[in-house]
Amino acid sequence: MAQLYHDASINGLAVDGVVPQVTPVLDEGDEQLEEFLGNNADYDEEAEEKRYYRRKRFLTVKSVIAASLGAALTYGVYLGLLEMQLILHYDETYREVKYGNMGLQDIDNKMLMGINVTPIVALLYTPVLIRYFGTKWMLFLSSGIYALFVSTNYWERYYTLVPSATVIGAMIVPFWASIGNYITRMAQRYYEFVNYKEEKIGEQRRLPRGASTKYIIIFQSLFFSIFHLCFTISQFPVYFFLSKFLYSFNHTLCDVKQCGASIPHGILPGFNVTILQSLPSSVDLIYMESALMLVALSSMLLILILCGSAYRPAEEIDLRSIGWGNIFQLPFKHARDYRLRCLSPYFIYTGFEVLFACTGFALGYGVCSIGLENLPYIITAYGLSACVFSSLGLSLIHLPRQIPLTAGPLLHSCLLVGLFFWSPTPRDQSQSPLLYLVAILWGVGSALNKTGVSSEYWLFKNTRSYIWIVYFQSSDYFSGFDAF
Repeated sequence: MAQLYHDASINGLAVDGVVPQVTPVLDEGDEQLEEFLGNNADYDEEAEEKRYYRRKRFLTVKSVIAASLGAALTYGVYLGLLEMQLILHYDETYREVKYGNMGLQDIDNKMLMGINVTPIVALLYTPVLIRYFGTKWMLFLSSGIYALFVSTNYWERYYTLVPSATVIGAMIVPFWASIGNYITRMAQRYYEFVNYKEEKIGEQRRLPRGASTKYIIIFQSLFFSIFHLCFTISQFPVYFFLSKFLYSFNHTLCDVKQCGASIPHGILPGFNVTILQSLPSSVDLIYMESALMLVALSSMLLILILCGSAYRPAEEIDLRSIGWGNIFQLPFKHARDYRLRCLSPYFIYTGFEVLFACTGFALGYGVCSIGLENLPYIITAYGLSACVFSSLGLSLIHLPRQIPLTAGPLLHSCLLVGLFFWSPTPRDQSQSPLLYLVAILWGVGSALNKTGVSSEYWLFKNTRSYIWIVYFQSSDYFSGFDAF
């Protein structure tokens, strides 16, 4: 009978409809698997979830810092090389001995024209590039173009310098469009990771309007606090290399009679055409340019390795589904926003005030009175001031937006009124403290302008469709930073 029950159980049948209960025999491996897959009394799902999203928030902040530092290194190298190049090319002896009648000054003028004029057409192709490559990869490729400009200075010729400068001008708008959108997108993701328990965050495709406002302001302030270090980094080639070749102010300013508000025309009339007491050797220049190239490549790797993706894969697919015709139309559609039209003069002003700080004030007041050898210290004071006081942009969280936006122009207006009536004495080192004070105060105003206008700009449309409106955001940078 026992054998009958056994056979019936095997065939799925049992005598009298009674199905015997067969207890499975587990070996040691099955017991371990059951213990792993079973309920674990020590597992806290809520604690693990908190730990997961805490790690996500940390990676988001790390990406913002890496992108900011990469942009600071990229522009620091670019501005430093451009400054060193313009100083060397200004010296008459250097031009005659090194390059003869090649016309370096004419090449420099065409370079600056290519840098500052080419971005005008970038309004058309920037949306296409960002749509095709994506935000992070566009940022990476744009930084690579700056590294390309550094590499062309190994062989200074018209056919190397002018085309590379034109390409940089063509990539300025995509660079600033991608960095601005990247910072904004990271702020939105940080908001999602902080409020992960809210069901609406996971259900809807777009965040509520104004939901990530606080984090956009914080991340924009953090970005400019790091980015303004580029002014300090840009002075390293003069600090450690070019300063030992420069004449003192008694020689370079021997024919300068007026400074500041008393200058009738130009920026620095009467400045000596010979500013180098000895010419740097070609080997030394190659070493210097190789060091700058190494830093430029490091900034590219920093963006590539440490910066996370701005969008999830599904979101990237959604962005790529936008038609090419709509891509071209989006900048013009969004430009109809009356708020952008009202702020467009402010964007241009924030670029030209940086241009004035680095050229008009630094040369017409600083170099004219205390010499070219002190130019790096004036620019450094301005850059460090802007770096430290970029944290004032956080006041947008608690104060009405009009207050931080108007504080910078008001401060600059007061300084300009004072500069209109101040004519420093040439070759007078006793005026150094006042010059550094003006540079620091101007940096405070620049910090308020940059953080305020950038935060305000991205708060208008902090949705993913707004990444294509970049022209006004970028115009202040290529008119200011790249005319340095």
